[in-house]
Amino acid sequence: METKVWRVDPKSPDPEAINEAAEIIRKGGLIAFPTETVYGLGANALDETAVRKIFAAKERPAWDPLIVHICNLAMLEQLVEDAPEKFTELASRFMPGPLTVVMRKKAIVPDAVTAGLPTVAVRMPNHPVALALIEAAGVPIAAPSANKFGRPSPTTAEHVLHDLAGRIDGILDAGPTQVGVESTVVDLTKTPPVILRPGGVSKERLEEVLGEVIVASRPPSDVEAGLPSPGMMPRHYAPSVPVILADGNPSELLQVIERLKSQGYEPNQIGILMPEGWLTGEEGLVIFRWGRWSNWEEMAQRLFEGLRWLERQGVSVIVAPLPPPIGLGLAIRDRLTKAASTNSATNCQGNSR
Repeated sequence: METKVWRVDPKSPDPEAINEAAEIIRKGGLIAFPTETVYGLGANALDETAVRKIFAAKERPAWDPLIVHICNLAMLEQLVEDAPEKFTELASRFMPGPLTVVMRKKAIVPDAVTAGLPTVAVRMPNHPVALALIEAAGVPIAAPSANKFGRPSPTTAEHVLHDLAGRIDGILDAGPTQVGVESTVVDLTKTPPVILRPGGVSKERLEEVLGEVIVASRPPSDVEAGLPSPGMMPRHYAPSVPVILADGNPSELLQVIERLKSQGYEPNQIGILMPEGWLTGEEGLVIFRWGRWSNWEEMAQRLFEGLRWLERQGVSVIVAPLPPPIGLGLAIRDRLTKAASTNSATNCQGNSR
């Protein structure tokens, strides 16, 4: 399969390109498209055969559900039973935007979308290209991140091509995404509501609307019975080399680097997600300039780009400091912890473990 690429203006996409991509969606094909968070891999959410193509292209297990993207709240009526009382206020505050809400589904939603569960995850992306594609297709679009399963999520069309060229019909390339980590997923079928995946809307902002909110600490023990949300596996978002975590300060980061050197790593084998102004005298390390520490928005936007860039430099290990679990730092921390989760032999982090 040849993967076609349409380069479009992120603010005013070419209607001809949008309509061509939308026609592929209607005919059961797969289109990667930008959202404000990451690039998604879309198919008609109401066409089970098309949805299963997503799983095949990504090599994604069937127990990991998909998020359904809509372009207006009227489209929601096709997908869910009566929306919970708090949904209207959430929608007015955060939609369109990086928030996904889990609610009871209608029978029209295929089980392939929801991993066989009676709930469906729905969001309205805040990106002109995504909204135009959904509107032109005339159907809700199921879309996980447009990458191989378990890999760092794609924030550019180039990332999508690296993982999925020849596996999907096309990509709408509108440049880099803005948020850089996936949407927050909150389950409104639980009391109190549960954040199943931290993301672009912080826990603190959700609590302004919902009151008490719990963050899920682990996936269900029986994974193959179906996860309630994407992004809940202990290992996820991982590059092809180990990720080592350090506590979030320069001295702890330096200790991890020195420990790796003592284990035989050469400086040019060690990649660092380096906050601005940290360890400026270190020589020979492979450095990705991550952004200013505590500017979690910038660091989230550059996180997956950094992991993929360091991987391409041929390093043997990637070291990253962990942000605190506040604001968007919680989402960054979640992604890094999962990227590093199987590296017990070399994991050097201290109290943040």
